[in-house]
Amino acid sequence: MFENMDFSKMGEMLQKAQEEARKMQEESAKKEFTAKSGGGLLKVTGNGKGEIIDIEIDDSLMEDKDALQILLISAINDVLQMIEEDKKHAATQMLGGLGGFTGKF
Repeated sequence: MFENMDFSKMGEMLQKAQEEARKMQEESAKKEFTAKSGGGLLKVTGNGKGEIIDIEIDDSLMEDKDALQILLISAINDVLQMIEEDKKHAATQMLGGLGGFTGKF
């Protein structure tokens, strides 16, 4: 099973994988994702770290607490889902770029 593998290059490949993962984390942290709800009356922005960095609320929602809460929850959930999908996409790309793990080391 391991006859054709050159294990002397495994450390080099793992180092490369760690460097790629670090770069992807840095790039992801810089990204911003925005979700709107209530036809754009409420907007939530998060970054690639999963932090909510901005919330914009139309003045008309200030009079309806229940509607504001519902729209806020919806927008936050949507932006967090966007961030999670981006992380999964980035991980898939990274693993696809490390095709060397399935071939010779």
